[in-house]
This record gives sequence, C-alpha cells and structure tokens, in this order.
Amino acid sequence: MSTRRPRGYRYGAWRGGPDPLAPPYDLGDAVDEIGDSVLDGSGVREALRELLRRGTQGRRGLDELRRQVRERLRQARTAGRMDGTLQEVRELLDRAVQAERRELFPDPDDMARLQEAELDALPEDTAGAVRALKDYDWRSAEARQAYEQIQDLLRREVLDSSFSSMKQALENASPEDMQAVKDMVADLSRLVDAHNRGEDTDQQFADFMDKHGQFFPERPESVEELVDSLARRAAAQQRMMAGLSPEQRAELAGLMAQTMEDMGLASEMAHISDALRQARPDLPWGQRGQVPDGEQALGMGDATSAVAELADLEALSSQLSQGYAGASLADVDEELLERALGRSAADDLATLRQLERELERQGYLNRSGGTLELSPKAVRRLGATALRRVFAKLDATGRGEHDVADAGAAGELTGGSREWRFGDEQPLDVVRTVRNAVLRTAGEPRTGTRVRIAVEDFEVVETERRTGAAVALLVDLSYSMALRGTWGAAKSTAMALHSLVTTRFPQDAIEIIGFSSTAQVLRPETLAELSVDTLQGTNLQHGLMLARRFLARHRDAEPVVLVVTDGEPTAHLEDDGTPFFCWPPMPETIARTVAEVERVARSGATVNVFALDPDPGLVHFVHDLTQRAGGRVFEPDADRLGEYVVADYLRTRRGRRAR
Repeated sequence: MSTRRPRGYRYGAWRGGPDPLAPPYDLGDAVDEIGDSVLDGSGVREALRELLRRGTQGRRGLDELRRQVRERLRQARTAGRMDGTLQEVRELLDRAVQAERRELFPDPDDMARLQEAELDALPEDTAGAVRALKDYDWRSAEARQAYEQIQDLLRREVLDSSFSSMKQALENASPEDMQAVKDMVADLSRLVDAHNRGEDTDQQFADFMDKHGQFFPERPESVEELVDSLARRAAAQQRMMAGLSPEQRAELAGLMAQTMEDMGLASEMAHISDALRQARPDLPWGQRGQVPDGEQALGMGDATSAVAELADLEALSSQLSQGYAGASLADVDEELLERALGRSAADDLATLRQLERELERQGYLNRSGGTLELSPKAVRRLGATALRRVFAKLDATGRGEHDVADAGAAGELTGGSREWRFGDEQPLDVVRTVRNAVLRTAGEPRTGTRVRIAVEDFEVVETERRTGAAVALLVDLSYSMALRGTWGAAKSTAMALHSLVTTRFPQDAIEIIGFSSTAQVLRPETLAELSVDTLQGTNLQHGLMLARRFLARHRDAEPVVLVVTDGEPTAHLEDDGTPFFCWPPMPETIARTVAEVERVARSGATVNVFALDPDPGLVHFVHDLTQRAGGRVFEPDADRLGEYVVADYLRTRRGRRAR
C-alpha cells in the first residue's frame, strides 16, 4: 500500500506586489490637514494641492522639490560657454599655422614662398581655414600634429554632441574604431526607421545592443527609451546651436558638416536626425531656450549635455509647479527628478503619489465627472476632528463636562425588560436572555454545559423615554464673514455640532441652514466644501422660515434654534418670494425678520444668537431678538465660537434631562 507524502510548504519574501500583511496606509493626519483647509474656505482640489505642495509625514512637498530644482537650474546656467570647441580649434589652427611659418621662413626655395602665400590667403573664418588646409602638404611635424588634433577633436566632439560619452570612447580612435561607429550609425538608422513604422523591434533592438552596446553606457532597456534619449539630445544640439551668435553658428555648422563628410556619415546622420524628429515631434526642435553662460569654455558634447540638462530641469520645474490645466503628479518625470536631486527626491515623490492614491482608494475622496469631492467618510472624519478640538478647548478651560455615549444614553433604567426588536439601542438584559435560552432548550438533549442562545431569547432592559431635541443651526454665509476671517470658524463649528448630535445623541435631530441673500438647507458634504456667498445680503428671515419648517417636522422634540451671524439683517423675501437687499437695513427688513422670530418663539423654541461682530447696531438687534424668543446672546471670539455653541447645546441637554 502506497503512502502519500504530506505536502510541504516553503516560505520566503513576498514577491507579488504590495505586502498583503502591511498595515493600512495612515491617512489620518492628511485628511485632517485637507479638512482644515476646506473648513477655512478652500475647495477640495485646492486643499489637496496645498497638502502636496507642503509635503507630509516628514517628506518634502512639491514646493521644496521645485525650489531645489530651481537651485540646480541656477547652477547649470553657469556651467560654461558653448563656444569651447570653436575656441580650441582656433588655438590649434593658430599653433599649426605659426609652426608651419617658422618651418618655411629660413627656406629660400620658391616652393616655400608659395606655401607662405597659401597660408596668407587662408579664409578668416575658422571652418573655411580648416577646410582649405585639408590637402595642405605640411612641412612642420608640429604643425601636422596640431592639424591632426583638430580633426580628431572635431570627430569626437561632433559625434559626442549626438551620442553621449562618444568623446571619451573615440579618443585616439583607430580606423577599426571609426568603422565600428559607421556600422552603429547604419544599424541605428534602420532600427529607428523600423520603430517609426510601428514594427515589432524587440529582437532588432536586442541585437543592436549586443553589437553596439559599448556606445550607450546608460544601457537603455527598450527601443522607446533609446529613441527618446537620442531625440532629446538631438533637440538639445539644435537648441545649443540656436544659442550661439550667427557668426559662431555658421563656423560651427561648417566644421560639423565638413567633419561628417570626412567620416562618410553626413547623409546617414541627417537621416537619423529627421527620423528622431518624426518619432518625437513634441520636443522643442530648433527653438532657442535656456543656454549656459559661464566662464569655462565647453566643447560641443559638453555644451549639448548642459543645454539638455537645462531643458530637463526647466521641464521638471514646470511639472513640479502643477500650475497648468489638468496637472497631476503622474506628469512628474521620476527619472528626471532622481537624476537632478537623487534617490531620496524620487522617494518623496512616490510618497506623495501614494498619498494621493490612498485618499481615493480608502474612500476619503471621490472623483465625479473630473471633480474631486469629499466622501461621506471624510466628512464624518472632519466633523469628528472638529468636535475633538472643541472638546479639547472645553476641557482645557474646565467647562467641558460633555456627555459620554454609553449604553444608557437613551434614558434611565426602569427595572423592567422586554424582548429585543431590530434597531433597539437599549442595554441587553443578560440574566433574562440566558434564562430564556435555558428554558427554551430544557427539553433537548444536553451537550456539556453550553447554553445555545437564539435571537428570540434576547431581552433588553427598559429605559425611560427621553425627549429628544430638534436643533436648527443657522450659519451666516454673507461675504462679510470671509472679510472678517470668521467663515472658517463658523464652518468648523457647524461640522462639530453636527458630528456631536448625530454620533453621540442620535435621538436628537439637527439641520444646518446657511443664509446670505437667501437661505438653504446644507448637508454636511455640501457644507464642507461650501464657500461664502459673494451676493450681498443677510437674510435671517428666510433662514428662520426654514428653521420653523424643520421644527414642525419634529413636534415631539424640544425645539432649539442657534444663530451664528456677524451683521444685522439686510435682506428679506418679498411676498412673491424674490429676495430684496438694502444697506443700511430698511425698517421693512427688520420688521419681517422680527415677525419670523416671534413665529419661531410661538412654536416653543428658544433662539440663542452668537454675534461675531461687536457692532452696536448688531448687538442691540440681537438682544431685542432674544428677549422676544426667550434666548441668550453670546459674543465669542471667532476662535472660540465652537466652544460656545457646543457648550450651549450640552447645557441645554443637561437642563432638559434634569427637568
């Protein structure tokens, strides 16, 4: 009989992506920071952008990364002058001509005079002089060596301006080395053409790198990466040429053309340039951009690299600014950032990207039609945070004494119990529940000492019915709230009170009403992203009308009206429902507002007013208003508004429970 071997298991490092056992990404602080900005009046997108600019969790934000990129840009601008190759060629040319003249001067032969005349007739421009001396029969060994140095320098610099690191690779190049370059250029031309035609070039690219990889020390991993690198350098070469003076540009172009012709690469390189431009037409070909301007003279290859670096840094700075339409962190080139500022900068960018992703993945932000919105989960967090800060201030002043949500929150115990019904919040009567289970299973066979409890066994203790409250919070949305800097405090207070009522006192009902030229009922999600109304008017009358309708829907609850405002009523609704505004307030506006206050008072509601401006007119009006409605007037500083409103609500609840 065969025995089956038990299956074995091997353990190792997780290689399937993100660690499934890693703790969830902590977004608490980030959500709170976004919430603070939103409550201060910013939109969600602006609040998120501000957080990404500022950075979080000890990581640099976009602003700091951009500042460091701009500093690198400033340094790159002083890298050196771009006419280094021309200057070096001129020096070598002068040395060759002077050495040749010294050799010819003591020779009395007529041929020596003819050669001197040929030297005298050399063109003044460097490129023309080098071209004229191409077939010259040098007598001086020093002069011949200097001219050969010119040719070697031009070969290396011209190729280095097209292919990075070619200058070092071709130093003292042999004919075999030059043939290898020609073979590479020919194969590259075929590869780029195939890429532009949309062919599958994976194998062709692999063969190309196997054969010519020594010319590309950066080791591109795909044909797209190779083409992109070459195209960027070709575009930088054109921008470098555009940055020279017309005379310098003409001389250098002549030297380049002559050198390419001598190497037999002129037509092939021209074709590659056109193909690269076709592959990346989005690059700034031929445009004059940032060019270095320093003391040190740079060769063509180094000047092209400097111009390419300047272009990359400029593009990176623009990407980090996020100041264009449709900007996102995905636009930032991580490779460019790492090359400019190091690996730690790329890690900081990755953290910001993860933060942005996690805010959506964990359900704090929603995208709807391209618009970024706070989710209900984020709004609840926002309200809870605002409430926690209010309670922290209340506790610090010794005036907290806030209720704690517990099992008895629905009322005092009566001593009786009843069967549990779905939705009950009363405490569970454990003794009666277990007794019911024992009695129900008494006739069944026993299996040990366990008691099997079923749903029908549950009983809850009875509590006294506690009267709930209907709280209408009226918040001034007029533009003066923003001008005085009180709008953020008012929004935060409304969020805190809504969170307190809905989470700790669910038997109470709350409605937030905003009023400016007209009034409107505000959901917490709407309130979180709401901005002050730029329309003129403080229409308290309309706000009280909406409050009265809300209280009418909760006739069994104790009515409470809280008003947060910074000015007298300056608007009212006409008989046909259109808003009317006037400053200073018209008697009709005051009369209609007072009449609405008296209607609210007849419903049994108290009206407490939190006046955010010590203006005598406002203070006089609200005192008269509260006397009619049996309420009180508070004059808190804006930063203590939340304390006053929440403490007043809790004090009202304690008084109601005592009664």
